[in-house]
Amino acid sequence: MDPNLEKLKERISLAHMGGGQKRIDKQHQKHKLTARERVNYLLDEGSFEEMGILVTHRATDFGMDKEIYFGDGVVTGYGTINGRLVYVYAQDFTVFGGALSETHAEKICKVMDLAMKVGAPVIGLNDSGGARIQEGVKSLGGYADIFYRNVQASGVIPQISAIMGPCAGGAVYSPAMTDFTIMVEQTSYMFVTGPNVVKTVTNEEVTSEELGGASTHSTKSGVAHKTSANDVICLEDVKKLLSYLPQSNREKPVSLAYDLGDEVRDELSDIIPDNTNKPYDMHDVINGIIDEESFYEIHKDFAENIIVGFARLAGRSIGIIANQPMFLAGVLDVNSSVKAARFVRFCDSFNIPLLVLEDVPGFLPGTDQEWNGIIVHGAKLLYAFSEATVPRVTVITRKAYGGAYDVMNSKHIGADFNFAWPSAEIAVMGAKGASEIIFRKEIMIAKDPGKKLAEKEAEYAKKFTNPFRAARRGFIDEVILPKNTRRKLIKAFSMLENKEVSAPKRKHGNIPL
Repeated sequence: MDPNLEKLKERISLAHMGGGQKRIDKQHQKHKLTARERVNYLLDEGSFEEMGILVTHRATDFGMDKEIYFGDGVVTGYGTINGRLVYVYAQDFTVFGGALSETHAEKICKVMDLAMKVGAPVIGLNDSGGARIQEGVKSLGGYADIFYRNVQASGVIPQISAIMGPCAGGAVYSPAMTDFTIMVEQTSYMFVTGPNVVKTVTNEEVTSEELGGASTHSTKSGVAHKTSANDVICLEDVKKLLSYLPQSNREKPVSLAYDLGDEVRDELSDIIPDNTNKPYDMHDVINGIIDEESFYEIHKDFAENIIVGFARLAGRSIGIIANQPMFLAGVLDVNSSVKAARFVRFCDSFNIPLLVLEDVPGFLPGTDQEWNGIIVHGAKLLYAFSEATVPRVTVITRKAYGGAYDVMNSKHIGADFNFAWPSAEIAVMGAKGASEIIFRKEIMIAKDPGKKLAEKEAEYAKKFTNPFRAARRGFIDEVILPKNTRRKLIKAFSMLENKEVSAPKRKHGNIPL
């Protein structure tokens, strides 16, 4: 009997099983799953419809005509997650190491094209050694075809990449252009050039994990938005992330049913320390405002001086950007500016309202920041907020100093509502630094310079470091008690639900990349 016919029968039998093998025992959860197990676990049971099951590669060189596998190393198709249509592809490392061929790429492109036409998310489960060397430029062309579609789909449909094995060379650029990248710890890695090439060129000794593992990309480079302990948790993370997102830019995220009750949160009143230089955890503010246990943080371990993530407020999906006083006092720097800017642009693309929680003493000073382009990177965040047309609300919890006050979604760059707690300090700079500049001469000639500085510092603080001066100018809409924050935000976002903005006619802006 023809062995290829036997392979075909086996393949068709697997496809007909659909999501039948949904359950995975706990022992198996600790190990890598097969491509088909991943797809079946990700999608609703029985919902998967495979496409391109009979496709085989077209290569004949180097004995490839004797190595025929139906599907050609990638499982593609569509199904549902919690009843919502999604398109998915899962690379199969057991077939030529998951290497991408001309036909392998064509299958991926086909599901991406359909997703664009229909308006549904694309989820890529990446596990590939890179381009199929035996096909030469044909495989490289296949990558370029995928890259082009990533760009065309950007801002139109959500694109999520799960890195569940190797992802090297040209393969890394497709996940990099998708909206979110989740990596599996210990079993996945991403790099443009591997350890052997690095050693040859730079004489550096480095392992795959050190060079491009999940920990590296979630803490140092920011390439990974989230890491997961194993394949199963990774797929659960994909499902949870998807729950906050709409199907496409033509829709709004699904709102969950919510009955309004007593929305006062007294615990918010005790978070801000009396000492303005003492840190506090902004997560406590977030959790005191949002629906219980609804926060899904993005980029948790990268640029920790700013927090970004999704949450629900009275059932509505919102995006949160918050300074974190626990790290670098919540200052803006190169990495935090880029992290927040990308998140703002994603939310704006997919009609997700933005909540900004502000406690920022300014931009981080120093040669390292200046030489690494804090000016242009800080401008990215300023550009992202200024460009965003979704509902935008800011709450200033404490410090709002200098140019960072402008950048963090101020009224001046188009925010819809700006609230402030009584503890808010809105000024060009802190009282001490400002007093040392403004009253320099008086302090120098004083009999007791220290006493005079303290006196002038108190004078400056009384005049500027409070929210009421800004409120009188209309830069702050209302000074609110912390316990009333959730109630105010629910009302504000409800009122802004049908907000529309007519942007200037243009091909596209020129964000300072």
